[in-house]
Amino acid sequence: MSNDQPTSGQPPEDDPFLKKPQGPQPPSSGSPYDGAPPPPPPYEPGPYGGGPYGGPDPLAGMPPLGEPGKRILARLIDFLIISIPLYLISLPFGGPVEVSSNNANSNYDNFSNAFNQTYSARQMLWSLIGLVAYVAYDTYFTHKDGRTIGKRLMNLRVAMLNDGRVPDTSAAFLRAVVLWLPALLCCPCLWWLINIVLMFTDKPYRQGLQDKAAKTVVVSTA
Repeated sequence: MSNDQPTSGQPPEDDPFLKKPQGPQPPSSGSPYDGAPPPPPPYEPGPYGGGPYGGPDPLAGMPPLGEPGKRILARLIDFLIISIPLYLISLPFGGPVEVSSNNANSNYDNFSNAFNQTYSARQMLWSLIGLVAYVAYDTYFTHKDGRTIGKRLMNLRVAMLNDGRVPDTSAAFLRAVVLWLPALLCCPCLWWLINIVLMFTDKPYRQGLQDKAAKTVVVSTA
């Protein structure tokens, strides 16, 4: 199968989303060291207030940060793309959720059922299957070109914070694990709340916890 992106995760030289130094570059002198990496380039100040300790803005030369509303919609689309097929597949096996109550003969059954849900072996199994599916989905598409299906529809892209390249496999995997492991096996409501708040309040990069762990940022491709 052909792939527009290199398997190493490195974008081509003409990738419009790759961060590039701003301003004129020194001419080649013919030295064998011309191809060596230069010292940190003098990026022009970006729109986000510069980097830490007064250094250059790591987002200079890259597209604007992704809007939080679009990021939430993209995540919802990705969630539905995985969760709906998983739910349909689980139906012949009794569904992914089993509810038990210790008060089956109580006059308050309808009320107490909401507080007496327990994990069965089947429920835990489907949680683990879901975790593998979500992590594999996010890892594959993030490493492929930085865009899951939801992000593609919302004109968003995941990029490495330091140079704007497509995340490599390890960065994409780490980002997916940090995003989905707590959400599916631990504390989903609190986890999503924290990440949504960070999308709006984190300065200057609007990084969720998964972005901080993988050193990535979500930018616009529009």
